[in-house]
Amino acid sequence: MIHDAQMDYYGVRLATCSTDRSVRIFDVRNNQQLLVATLKEHEGPVWQLAWAHPMYGSLLASCGYDKKVIIWKETNGVWGKVYAYDGFDSSVNSVCWAPYEHGLILAAGSSDRSISILSYTNEGTWESKKIINAHAVSCNAVSWAPAIKSDSIHDTATSMLPPKRFVSGGADYLVKIWREDNGQWVEDQKLEMHSDWVRDVAWAPSIGIQKNIIASCSQDTCVYIWTNDGTSSTWTPKLLHKFGDVVWHLSWSVTGNILAVSGGDNKVSLWKENLEGDWTCISNVVKGQGETAFK
Repeated sequence: MIHDAQMDYYGVRLATCSTDRSVRIFDVRNNQQLLVATLKEHEGPVWQLAWAHPMYGSLLASCGYDKKVIIWKETNGVWGKVYAYDGFDSSVNSVCWAPYEHGLILAAGSSDRSISILSYTNEGTWESKKIINAHAVSCNAVSWAPAIKSDSIHDTATSMLPPKRFVSGGADYLVKIWREDNGQWVEDQKLEMHSDWVRDVAWAPSIGIQKNIIASCSQDTCVYIWTNDGTSSTWTPKLLHKFGDVVWHLSWSVTGNILAVSGGDNKVSLWKENLEGDWTCISNVVKGQGETAFK
C-alpha cells in the first residue's frame, strides 16, 4: 500500500512511500515515469513525505512506524540519508517543512502525543525541540503557517516576518495552533469542532492578504474551514461539507484558493470559495475513472 505521494517544488519529481518500508523517487517529466531512486532505511511502513524548498538543495523528509524521521539528500545525482531522528517513542505520522524564509526547519508529529521541531544550524548540525503532550492522544498531522510579513507593504525597510507558527491535528479531536515565543513552543489556540480523530490539517498558502485560513478533516466525515482576519485571536469555523465516509487528507493549491479533499469514499474532490463566501465543489474524481466529473 502506498501511503503518500508528493511532487517536488517544480513538479518534475514524484516521491512515494509504502508499507514495503521504501521511499521511491520518480522523474515524471515529458509524460514519463522513470524510477531514479529507491531508499530503504526505514524499518517499518513509511507514512508521509515532505520536500524541502529547492533553495536548500534536493532534500526529502520521511517518517514512519519505526519511530524515525529520515532526511534524504541528492548529491551529484545520488540519493542518500543525511540525518535520522529517533527521539520519538511511537510511530511518526506526519512531517512538514517550514516556509523557507524561516530557515531549514521540520515539524514532525507522533503517536506518542508529542511534536518535535528539527532545525538545521549554522554549524551544520541538527537540533531538536520537543513539545511533550502536544495532544492528549496521537498527533496525526502538522502544517506550517505561511511567512507573511506583518506590516505595511509600503514600508519594506521595517517589515518583518511574524513569529513561527504551525497547526496540528490529533486523535483527541482537537486542532491546535502553536507559536514560537522566545525560543520555546507554546500553544496559541485550541480549535474545537470535530467529534472524532482529526486526520489532517492544512494551513493555506498566503495570497498576499492578512487573512489566515486552515482546513481540517476528521473521521467524523467533516471538513472545516477556519478563518482568522490577522488582527485578532478569533478563529471562525465553517463546515465545508459532511462527506459519506472518513476524510483522510487535505491539500491546498499553491495559490491557496482551491482545496483538494480525499477520503474513504474513494473520491478526490476540489473545492473553491465563491463570492458569497460559500465553498462549492468544482470537480470530482472517482477511483477507477479516467475522466473528471465537473460540477
